[in-house]
Amino acid sequence: MQRANKALCILKFVRNNAFGKDKKGFPIFALMESTRQKKVSRLVQKELSVIFQQKAQEILGKIMVSVTIVRISPDLADANVFLSIFPVDDPAEALKVVKSNTIMIRKKLGESIRHQLRIVPALQFHLDDSAAYAEEIDRLLKK
Repeated sequence: MQRANKALCILKFVRNNAFGKDKKGFPIFALMESTRQKKVSRLVQKELSVIFQQKAQEILGKIMVSVTIVRISPDLADANVFLSIFPVDDPAEALKVVKSNTIMIRKKLGESIRHQLRIVPALQFHLDDSAAYAEEIDRLLKK
């Protein structure tokens, strides 16, 4: 059982520290984030959470969107944003709607962080299914 918990912790670490995915779907890892990257990612995560809290009803209706992880590139120009979307049957469909409104979301982000950052990062939204992934690993380990 201890091996199973250790394997689950390793899988969660790998999942949470992935910078994004390449064209084949393999995780890309950033070796280390600088202090500035960490500060900017926290700022972007906080402001995007506020934006989704205010605008999610206009965009998605009665669907709740939670910003789980934000990864910033070393040049602070790109941001990979991982979202948890619920309660919905098909979160990929809701993610398409969010992606279609990226320009409006980036504009609102720029308005809210204009005094902290000179360049607003380009946003790339991804679905964060870490909770479902952890449940699946747990189910497989219990077999």
